Amino acid sequence: MPKVHVNGIDLFYDIQGKGEPLLLISGFLCDHAYWSLLMPSLKQYQVIRFDNRGFGRTSAPDSPYTIQQMATDAAALLETIGINKIHLAGHSMGGLIAQELALAHPEKVKNLILISSLAKGDGRFNSIVSTWGELPRTLDWKTYQQVILPWIFTNEFYSFPGMIDAIIKMAVNYPFPPTLHGIYHQSRAIVNCDTTQRLKDISCPTLVMVGKQDILTPVKFSQQLAQNIPQAELVVLNSGGHGFLIESPEDVAAAMLKFLSTQQF
Repeated sequence: MPKVHVNGIDLFYDIQGKGEPLLLISGFLCDHAYWSLLMPSLKQYQVIRFDNRGFGRTSAPDSPYTIQQMATDAAALLETIGINKIHLAGHSMGGLIAQELALAHPEKVKNLILISSLAKGDGRFNSIVSTWGELPRTLDWKTYQQVILPWIFTNEFYSFPGMIDAIIKMAVNYPFPPTLHGIYHQSRAIVNCDTTQRLKDISCPTLVMVGKQDILTPVKFSQQLAQNIPQAELVVLNSGGHGFLIESPEDVAAAMLKFLSTQQF
């Protein structure tokens, strides 16, 4: 799995499969592996995943990040590996990055999938994300996971014996742990981002998807996206919350594939 030097950082990426290129952008506190449970369903595409600056195996400079900067990282990756046009999907913060990429490079984006995302956080959301950016300075990583996961997963998911403990163990033992400053700078990039007034300029067909039980980026955020992006449709899945890429990967993949099947590349 290679790295490329783009936009002043070493960016880690992974490409699997053949077919039409599909770029997947991960959210806050996640690297490219967050999409792993969807990969078997997406095998008809050339799936490109990468680690955003500040996380995984990509550089984590200790300086302020912006969502537009991370979109520039993604665009530079595409240019470096020679891919000119993509299907594009982003989860949570990755959806913010995907919006900025579609706005800055409409010629590169055939269509857009925004999953559990938003245009601008409200007071509660920004407070949560700001706090998550600061807590690793005072909490150990296991306790940190115990604090944030109730916002990510549903009560039904918590009812499966050992599931949450397994996720926490995986996070604690992950071989590429994040830096404290990388977490902090990503959190500030999110709360400082606002695409509200520019949603009308997203020109490609767009699927907006959210879990009905998402309490972190609730349905109202996705409704705002769908109402203001000209060619957008909204899908609200009954199964799962913010973490439904892990809770309900088959349902998420099915909605993505249904949308992509209607789009000519």
